[in-house]
Amino acid sequence: MKDFDGDADALIRSMGEAAREASAALAHASAERKHAALIGASEALWARRAEVLDANARDLAFARGKGVSGPMLDRLALDEDRIRGIVDSLRAIAKQPDPVGAVLDEWGRPNGLRIRRVRTPLGVVGVIYESRPNVTADAGALCLKSGNAVILRGGSESLNSARAIHGAMVEGLRCANLPEAAIQLVPTRDRSAVAAMLTATDHIDVIVPRGGKGLVGLVQREARVPVFAHLEGIVHVYVDRSADPETARRVVLNAKTRRTSICGAAECLLVHRDVAEGLGQDLVDMLVEAGVEVRAGEGLRGTVAATEADWGTEFLDMRIAARVVDDVDGAIAHIRRHGSDHTDCILAEDPATVARFFERVDSAIVMHNASTQFADGGEFGMGAEIGIATGKLHARGPVGAEQLCSFKYLVEGRGAVRP
Repeated sequence: MKDFDGDADALIRSMGEAAREASAALAHASAERKHAALIGASEALWARRAEVLDANARDLAFARGKGVSGPMLDRLALDEDRIRGIVDSLRAIAKQPDPVGAVLDEWGRPNGLRIRRVRTPLGVVGVIYESRPNVTADAGALCLKSGNAVILRGGSESLNSARAIHGAMVEGLRCANLPEAAIQLVPTRDRSAVAAMLTATDHIDVIVPRGGKGLVGLVQREARVPVFAHLEGIVHVYVDRSADPETARRVVLNAKTRRTSICGAAECLLVHRDVAEGLGQDLVDMLVEAGVEVRAGEGLRGTVAATEADWGTEFLDMRIAARVVDDVDGAIAHIRRHGSDHTDCILAEDPATVARFFERVDSAIVMHNASTQFADGGEFGMGAEIGIATGKLHARGPVGAEQLCSFKYLVEGRGAVRP
């Protein structure tokens, strides 16, 4: 890892030049070598798990000293089960088909031209993320699988954990005889490195921010490099009057409480007016009994009364807003006003109501009768994700290996000339 001498622009320029050279090699690396690198990284990570846990303990102590919140500490914390999850994710990505070179479409023209549209890597990806150590492995693996070099800049609180995980990724590259500069980690907590990445148009092809609203907003405001935006997860669950009560109880409890610190956790419960006094109140009582602070609007009795600000808040904690709406259209209107285009869910048995919700809620992920905690690339069969893109250009929803590719046209003729 490069030492940092205080010149962030020079650091990122040097890393970018190395990444650009590595990306040229990765663009035509065989599927077998990329597979070998990922399997090697997974084995190295598991072998080094004690080292990773020691590094993570130092990060947790550092974060507590800074007064980091409970949800952020949960995102930062590793244990052996979470390391096993990272290892399994690396293996799952390794097993996926290689997206590079896949033919997306093919057609002929009357003039004899044969045209194919094929997947190609983006080039160099910059990933700026907050304190989730697993992103170091997930982003590195997905970029490698898709033939991209990557420059990783993790949160200041997770630097030691990221270094330990990055070491395992580099060992995998080395074992597969792929360039070590394919996966680089910015070796400093200095925030000037972030600013340098955002303006490195000669060396980075796309920036992926992974974190809260503050980080994503900063990246969107200051980046000159194109950005895949991952905004906050203001996730809604709408309970229709046709909802099955048992399904609603099971899904709502899991969507809120399974893990509150992830972006797919439910943050607002919307209840059809016709079932507010019955099922709706039962759901609120269930959440309160589970330890959730329910900030309830008129027609529901929660822990405290909701304020206007609660409708657009990503709590990432054992808190949820709840309100009554007149019908599915009221739920859709609320989501349009207060949502973040991330993930929204309907609990209903009436097909016409479900179809209306699916058609008119324009979020990256729209669910029916399923916990919003499934809003995850791994759960979608992608092995992992580099983030949930909430924009509408290029990639949307979970960004996996295929979404980290662009395409080019291969055009073949037999001496064709244009009249």
